[in-house]
Amino acid sequence: MTILQAIIIAIVEGLTEFLPISSTGHMVIVQAILGLEPTEFTKAFMVNIQFGAILSVVVLYWKRFFRSMDFYWKLLVAFIPAAIFGLLLGDAIDLLLENVAVVAVALLLGGIVLLFVDKWFQPRGVDDVNYPRAFGIGLFQCLAMIPGVSRSAATIVGGMSFGLTRKHAAEFSFFLAVPTMAAASGYKLLQSWQADHEIFSADHLGILLLGNVVAFITALLAIRSFVGFLTKHGFRAFGWYRIVVGIILLALLALKVPLSMA
Repeated sequence: MTILQAIIIAIVEGLTEFLPISSTGHMVIVQAILGLEPTEFTKAFMVNIQFGAILSVVVLYWKRFFRSMDFYWKLLVAFIPAAIFGLLLGDAIDLLLENVAVVAVALLLGGIVLLFVDKWFQPRGVDDVNYPRAFGIGLFQCLAMIPGVSRSAATIVGGMSFGLTRKHAAEFSFFLAVPTMAAASGYKLLQSWQADHEIFSADHLGILLLGNVVAFITALLAIRSFVGFLTKHGFRAFGWYRIVVGIILLALLALKVPLSMA
Protein backbone atom coordinates (compact mmCIF):
# COMPACT_ATOMS: atom_id res chain seq x y z
CA MET A 1 0.00 0.00 0.00
CA THR A 2 1.41 3.38 -1.03
CA ILE A 3 1.02 6.60 0.92
CA LEU A 4 -1.36 7.98 -1.72
CA GLN A 5 -3.54 4.85 -1.58
CA ALA A 6 -3.63 5.08 2.22
CA ILE A 7 -4.70 8.74 2.09
CA ILE A 8 -7.46 8.03 -0.44
CA ILE A 9 -8.88 5.17 1.64
CA ALA A 10 -8.65 7.22 4.85
CA ILE A 11 -10.52 10.14 3.28
CA VAL A 12 -13.26 7.77 2.16
CA GLU A 13 -13.43 6.34 5.70
CA GLY A 14 -13.63 9.77 7.34
CA LEU A 15 -16.36 10.97 4.99
CA THR A 16 -18.51 7.85 5.26
CA GLU A 17 -18.04 6.53 8.82
CA PHE A 18 -21.00 8.45 10.21
CA LEU A 19 -23.16 8.42 7.08
CA PRO A 20 -25.67 5.55 6.70
CA ILE A 21 -23.97 4.37 3.51
CA SER A 22 -21.35 1.96 4.96
CA SER A 23 -17.79 3.15 5.38
CA THR A 24 -16.47 -0.42 5.22
CA GLY A 25 -18.41 -1.06 2.03
CA HIS A 26 -16.97 2.04 0.41
CA MET A 27 -13.44 1.15 1.50
CA VAL A 28 -13.88 -2.31 -0.02
CA ILE A 29 -15.01 -0.69 -3.28
CA VAL A 30 -12.12 1.79 -3.30
CA GLN A 31 -9.58 -0.93 -2.51
CA ALA A 32 -10.93 -3.00 -5.40
CA ILE A 33 -10.70 0.00 -7.75
CA LEU A 34 -7.13 0.70 -6.59
CA GLY A 35 -6.26 -2.94 -7.17
CA LEU A 36 -5.04 -3.60 -3.61
CA GLU A 37 -4.72 -7.22 -2.62
CA PRO A 38 -6.43 -8.34 0.63
CA THR A 39 -3.19 -8.80 2.55
CA GLU A 40 -3.11 -9.06 6.34
CA PHE A 41 -1.92 -5.47 6.57
CA THR A 42 -4.60 -4.19 4.19
CA LYS A 43 -7.32 -5.80 6.32
CA ALA A 44 -5.79 -4.41 9.50
CA PHE A 45 -5.56 -0.94 7.92
CA MET A 46 -9.25 -1.02 6.93
CA VAL A 47 -10.35 -1.74 10.47
CA ASN A 48 -7.83 0.38 12.33
CA ILE A 49 -8.39 3.71 10.57
CA GLN A 50 -12.04 3.58 11.60
CA PHE A 51 -10.75 4.21 15.12
CA GLY A 52 -9.16 7.44 13.92
CA ALA A 53 -12.49 8.55 12.49
CA ILE A 54 -14.55 7.82 15.59
CA LEU A 55 -12.10 9.75 17.80
CA SER A 56 -13.69 12.83 16.24
CA VAL A 57 -16.76 12.02 18.35
CA VAL A 58 -14.73 12.39 21.55
CA VAL A 59 -13.42 15.76 20.37
CA LEU A 60 -16.73 17.16 19.10
CA TYR A 61 -18.89 15.81 21.94
CA TRP A 62 -16.36 15.76 24.76
CA LYS A 63 -18.64 17.56 27.26
CA ARG A 64 -21.36 14.96 26.73
CA PHE A 65 -19.02 12.03 26.38
CA PHE A 66 -17.31 12.55 29.73
CA ARG A 67 -20.36 12.54 31.94
CA SER A 68 -22.07 10.15 34.39
CA MET A 69 -20.92 6.58 35.00
CA ASP A 70 -24.42 5.44 34.06
CA PHE A 71 -23.75 6.63 30.50
CA TYR A 72 -20.72 4.35 30.21
CA TRP A 73 -22.63 1.35 31.54
CA LYS A 74 -25.25 1.89 28.85
CA LEU A 75 -22.53 2.01 26.19
CA LEU A 76 -21.11 -1.23 27.60
CA VAL A 77 -24.52 -2.92 27.44
CA ALA A 78 -24.93 -1.78 23.84
CA PHE A 79 -21.42 -2.94 22.98
CA ILE A 80 -21.76 -6.49 24.34
CA PRO A 81 -23.70 -8.04 21.39
CA ALA A 82 -21.13 -6.86 18.84
CA ALA A 83 -18.28 -8.09 21.03
CA ILE A 84 -19.79 -11.58 21.25
CA PHE A 85 -20.68 -11.88 17.57
CA GLY A 86 -17.37 -10.34 16.52
CA LEU A 87 -15.40 -12.97 18.43
CA LEU A 88 -17.55 -15.81 17.12
CA LEU A 89 -17.69 -14.69 13.49
CA GLY A 90 -14.35 -12.94 13.00
CA ASP A 91 -13.08 -15.25 10.24
CA ALA A 92 -16.38 -15.13 8.33
CA ILE A 93 -16.38 -11.34 8.52
CA ASP A 94 -12.86 -11.23 7.06
CA LEU A 95 -14.04 -13.29 4.09
CA LEU A 96 -16.98 -10.96 3.49
CA LEU A 97 -14.59 -8.00 3.39
CA GLU A 98 -13.13 -9.46 0.20
CA ASN A 99 -16.47 -9.76 -1.61
CA VAL A 100 -17.68 -6.75 -3.58
CA ALA A 101 -20.91 -8.57 -4.51
CA VAL A 102 -21.89 -8.76 -0.83
CA VAL A 103 -21.29 -5.03 -0.51
CA ALA A 104 -23.40 -4.30 -3.60
CA VAL A 105 -26.38 -6.33 -2.40
CA ALA A 106 -26.18 -4.90 1.13
CA LEU A 107 -26.03 -1.34 -0.23
CA LEU A 108 -29.04 -1.96 -2.46
CA LEU A 109 -31.23 -3.63 0.17
CA GLY A 110 -30.20 -1.16 2.85
CA GLY A 111 -31.04 1.71 0.53
CA ILE A 112 -34.56 0.38 0.02
CA VAL A 113 -34.99 0.21 3.80
CA LEU A 114 -33.81 3.81 4.23
CA LEU A 115 -36.44 5.06 1.77
CA PHE A 116 -39.19 4.02 4.16
CA VAL A 117 -37.60 4.13 7.61
CA ASP A 118 -38.85 7.64 8.41
CA LYS A 119 -42.42 6.46 7.88
CA TRP A 120 -41.97 3.19 9.74
CA PHE A 121 -40.48 4.69 12.89
CA GLN A 122 -42.09 7.95 13.94
CA PRO A 123 -40.42 9.65 16.97
CA ARG A 124 -42.35 9.06 20.20
CA GLY A 125 -40.71 11.79 22.22
CA VAL A 126 -38.09 9.47 23.70
CA ASP A 127 -34.90 11.40 24.45
CA ASP A 128 -33.14 8.95 26.76
CA VAL A 129 -31.48 5.60 26.12
CA ASN A 130 -32.24 3.22 28.99
CA TYR A 131 -30.61 -0.19 29.42
CA PRO A 132 -33.15 -2.25 27.39
CA ARG A 133 -32.97 0.28 24.53
CA ALA A 134 -29.16 0.26 24.70
CA PHE A 135 -29.08 -3.53 24.39
CA GLY A 136 -31.58 -3.45 21.52
CA ILE A 137 -29.50 -0.88 19.64
CA GLY A 138 -26.47 -3.11 20.24
CA LEU A 139 -28.27 -5.99 18.54
CA PHE A 140 -28.99 -3.77 15.54
CA GLN A 141 -25.29 -2.90 15.41
CA CYS A 142 -24.45 -6.58 14.79
CA LEU A 143 -26.09 -6.29 11.36
CA ALA A 144 -23.26 -3.98 10.34
CA MET A 145 -20.80 -6.89 10.47
CA ILE A 146 -21.99 -7.51 6.91
CA PRO A 147 -19.96 -5.03 4.81
CA GLY A 148 -22.29 -2.64 3.04
CA VAL A 149 -24.95 -2.57 5.78
CA SER A 150 -23.48 0.46 7.64
CA ARG A 151 -22.95 0.55 11.38
CA SER A 152 -24.38 4.06 11.69
CA ALA A 153 -27.48 3.17 9.65
CA ALA A 154 -28.14 0.03 11.68
CA THR A 155 -27.76 1.73 15.05
CA ILE A 156 -29.65 4.90 14.11
CA VAL A 157 -32.54 2.85 12.73
CA GLY A 158 -32.33 0.74 15.89
CA GLY A 159 -32.61 3.84 18.05
CA MET A 160 -35.55 5.16 16.02
CA SER A 161 -37.33 1.81 16.38
CA PHE A 162 -37.35 2.48 20.13
CA GLY A 163 -38.87 5.95 19.68
CA LEU A 164 -35.75 8.11 19.63
CA THR A 165 -35.63 11.11 17.32
CA ARG A 166 -33.20 10.97 14.40
CA LYS A 167 -30.89 13.40 16.21
CA HIS A 168 -30.79 11.47 19.52
CA ALA A 169 -30.47 8.14 17.72
CA ALA A 170 -27.59 9.49 15.62
CA GLU A 171 -25.75 10.88 18.63
CA PHE A 172 -26.01 7.60 20.57
CA SER A 173 -24.79 5.82 17.44
CA PHE A 174 -21.73 8.08 17.43
CA PHE A 175 -21.01 7.42 21.11
CA LEU A 176 -21.41 3.66 20.66
CA ALA A 177 -18.87 3.76 17.83
CA VAL A 178 -16.09 4.66 20.27
CA PRO A 179 -15.91 1.43 22.33
CA THR A 180 -16.97 -0.69 19.36
CA MET A 181 -14.28 0.54 16.99
CA ALA A 182 -11.65 0.78 19.72
CA ALA A 183 -12.19 -2.91 20.52
CA ALA A 184 -12.37 -3.92 16.84
CA SER A 185 -9.19 -2.02 16.03
CA GLY A 186 -7.24 -3.45 18.95
CA TYR A 187 -8.45 -7.00 18.31
CA LYS A 188 -7.65 -6.82 14.59
CA LEU A 189 -4.17 -5.46 15.25
CA LEU A 190 -3.52 -8.30 17.71
CA GLN A 191 -4.77 -10.90 15.19
CA SER A 192 -2.60 -9.42 12.46
CA TRP A 193 0.48 -9.37 14.67
CA GLN A 194 -0.09 -13.01 15.70
CA ALA A 195 -0.45 -14.00 12.04
CA ASP A 196 2.72 -12.18 10.99
CA HIS A 197 5.10 -10.58 13.50
CA GLU A 198 6.77 -8.67 10.68
CA ILE A 199 3.58 -6.98 9.55
CA PHE A 200 4.11 -3.84 11.60
CA SER A 201 7.35 -2.58 10.17
CA ALA A 202 8.29 1.07 10.57
CA ASP A 203 6.80 1.79 7.12
CA HIS A 204 3.53 0.03 7.97
CA LEU A 205 3.22 1.79 11.32
CA GLY A 206 3.77 5.12 9.57
CA ILE A 207 1.02 4.35 7.06
CA LEU A 208 -1.35 3.30 9.88
CA LEU A 209 -0.67 6.54 11.77
CA LEU A 210 -1.15 8.63 8.63
CA GLY A 211 -4.43 6.84 7.83
CA ASN A 212 -5.78 7.46 11.32
CA VAL A 213 -4.85 11.15 11.23
CA VAL A 214 -6.42 11.69 7.80
CA ALA A 215 -9.60 9.79 8.78
CA PHE A 216 -9.82 11.80 12.02
CA ILE A 217 -9.55 15.20 10.30
CA THR A 218 -11.97 14.23 7.52
CA ALA A 219 -14.52 12.90 10.02
CA LEU A 220 -14.32 16.14 12.03
CA LEU A 221 -15.39 18.03 8.92
CA ALA A 222 -18.15 15.57 8.00
CA ILE A 223 -19.94 14.72 11.24
CA ARG A 224 -21.52 18.10 11.98
CA SER A 225 -22.92 18.44 8.47
CA PHE A 226 -24.41 14.95 8.65
CA VAL A 227 -26.31 15.57 11.90
CA GLY A 228 -27.81 18.77 10.53
CA PHE A 229 -28.78 17.17 7.22
CA LEU A 230 -30.25 14.06 8.85
CA THR A 231 -32.30 16.07 11.35
CA LYS A 232 -33.75 18.25 8.59
CA HIS A 233 -34.11 15.86 5.64
CA GLY A 234 -34.12 12.31 6.96
CA PHE A 235 -32.80 9.22 5.20
CA ARG A 236 -34.29 9.29 1.70
CA ALA A 237 -31.29 10.90 -0.03
CA PHE A 238 -28.97 8.32 1.51
CA GLY A 239 -31.37 5.56 0.50
CA TRP A 240 -31.36 6.60 -3.15
CA TYR A 241 -27.57 6.98 -3.10
CA ARG A 242 -27.15 3.44 -1.77
CA ILE A 243 -29.54 2.04 -4.37
CA VAL A 244 -27.73 3.75 -7.25
CA VAL A 245 -24.28 2.62 -6.07
CA GLY A 246 -25.54 -0.93 -5.43
CA ILE A 247 -27.07 -1.18 -8.91
CA ILE A 248 -23.92 0.19 -10.56
CA LEU A 249 -21.75 -2.33 -8.72
CA LEU A 250 -24.03 -5.23 -9.64
CA ALA A 251 -24.02 -4.10 -13.27
CA LEU A 252 -20.22 -3.89 -13.33
CA LEU A 253 -19.94 -7.35 -11.79
CA ALA A 254 -22.41 -8.73 -14.33
CA LEU A 255 -20.30 -7.24 -17.11
CA LYS A 256 -17.25 -9.02 -15.64
CA VAL A 257 -15.49 -5.78 -14.76
CA PRO A 258 -12.66 -6.80 -12.40
CA LEU A 259 -13.69 -5.50 -8.96
CA SER A 260 -12.88 -8.55 -6.85
CA MET A 261 -10.30 -8.14 -4.11
CA ALA A 262 -9.46 -11.84 -4.04
